[in-house]
Amino acid sequence: MALAPDVASSAGPAAHAGQGGHVDAPELRLFVFGLFFIFGGITSLNDVIIPKLKELFTLNYTQAMLVQFCFFTAYLVIGIPGAKLVKKIGYMRGAVAGLVTMLVGCLLFIPASQNAVYGLFLFALFVLASGVVIVQVVANPLISLLGKPETAHSRLTFAQAFNSFGTFLFPLVGAGLILGSLKDVKAADLSGPALDAYRVAESQAIVHGYLGIAAALAVVAAAVWLFRNRLQGEKHEASAGLAGFDLLTRKRFRFGALCIFLYVGAEVSIGSLIINYLSHERVLGQPEAVIGWMVALYWGGAMVGRFIGSGLMYLGISPGKLLAGVAIGAIALILISTNSSGAVAAYSLLAIGLMNAIMFPTIFSLASEKLGARAADGSGIINIAIFGGAVVPLATGALADLTGSLTTALLLPALCYAVIAAFGYYARRPAEDPADAVFG
Repeated sequence: MALAPDVASSAGPAAHAGQGGHVDAPELRLFVFGLFFIFGGITSLNDVIIPKLKELFTLNYTQAMLVQFCFFTAYLVIGIPGAKLVKKIGYMRGAVAGLVTMLVGCLLFIPASQNAVYGLFLFALFVLASGVVIVQVVANPLISLLGKPETAHSRLTFAQAFNSFGTFLFPLVGAGLILGSLKDVKAADLSGPALDAYRVAESQAIVHGYLGIAAALAVVAAAVWLFRNRLQGEKHEASAGLAGFDLLTRKRFRFGALCIFLYVGAEVSIGSLIINYLSHERVLGQPEAVIGWMVALYWGGAMVGRFIGSGLMYLGISPGKLLAGVAIGAIALILISTNSSGAVAAYSLLAIGLMNAIMFPTIFSLASEKLGARAADGSGIINIAIFGGAVVPLATGALADLTGSLTTALLLPALCYAVIAAFGYYARRPAEDPADAVFG
C-alpha cells in the first residue's frame, strides 16, 4: 500500500518524492513512531481507569464500559472530519491539531475530579480521544508514505510495535499510580459526605497522571510544529461520493473495515476486563491493586509480537495467512482460559495480546491495497471502523451483566476473531485492480 500525494521537490528542508510516490525523509519515521507510542499508551490507560471508576462510582460492567464507549465513539464522530482536516492543512499541522486536542482532553480531568461526576470523566475521555483520532488519521497513511510501497506491510507493523510499547508502558506506570489505594478503602462501604470526599480525593490520582501526559503532549506538539513545512507540496485527491464512503463498494476494503471494527472491539473488550477477570477466585483471586500491573503483559505481548510479525512478513510470509493463523490462535487461547483456572486461565488470556500483535496493521494494509491517492479517505473510513471499540466492549459488558459471568462474555470477542480469520484467508492473495474489487 502506498499513499501518493504529490510531494514536490524543493529547496530547503522539504521532503522529496522518491520512486513509486514515496517520500525520501527517513528522519520523519522517528516522529511517526513517537505518535504511535503516544496514542497507544493513552488508549491503554482506559484499562486501568475502568476498574478505578467502577469502584469509585459503584458501577456494573455495562456502566463501566461507557469509558470505552465514549472514548471510541470519537472515532465515529471525528473520523471523517479528521481526515478532511488533515487533507486541508497537511500531515504535520494535522498532527499538531490532534496533539493539542489531546492536551485539552487531559486538562478536562481537573474539573471532572473537582466535581467527582462520572459523566464529566466520560466527556474528558471523548475530547482526549478526538485528538487521538486526528493523530491516528495522520500516522497510518504517513508511515506508508515514508518508504517503498512493497515494504508497507512490514513498516506499518514495525510502527505499530511502538504503539504497543506505549500500551505496555503506560498501564504499567498507571496501575501503581491510579489503582494503588483501592485495597485500602471501598466506595461501597461509604455514604453521604464521606463518599463524596473519597471520590474527589481518589480521582486526584487520575488527574495527576493525565497532567503529566498533558505536559508531555505540549512538548511534543511544539516539536512537531517546527517540522510543519517538512512536506511542502503535499497534495491529496478530493473525496468522491459522501466523504469517501464510496470506497466501501470495494469488496476487499469493505471486508477489511468490518474486521477493523471487530478486531478493535475484541482487543478492547479483553483489555478492559482483564483486571476484573484476573481478580476472580477462579483465576488469581487477588485484589485489583495487586494484579493491576498485569494488564501490561497483555499489551507487552502485542509489542513483542509486532516486532516478530514485522520480521516474518519482511521475510516473505503471506500477511493474509499470518493474520488467519493468529486469529485462530486467539480463539484457542480464549477457550483455554475460559475452561481452566488459576495461572493457566490467567496467562492464556494475557497471551492473546501476542495474537493481537499484527492484526490492526495487517488488516489495515490488506484492506487499503490499491487505494493510491485515496489513502487518506481510506484512513478516515478505517478510523470510523475503530468505533468497534465502543460497541463490542459495551455489548461484552452487557453480556457479562446479563449472564453474571465474564467467562461467557468472552465468547463474543472469540466470535470477532473468527470473522478476522476468514478475512485473512480471503485476502491471502495480493489485491487486484480496483475495478475487480467493486461490489456488483
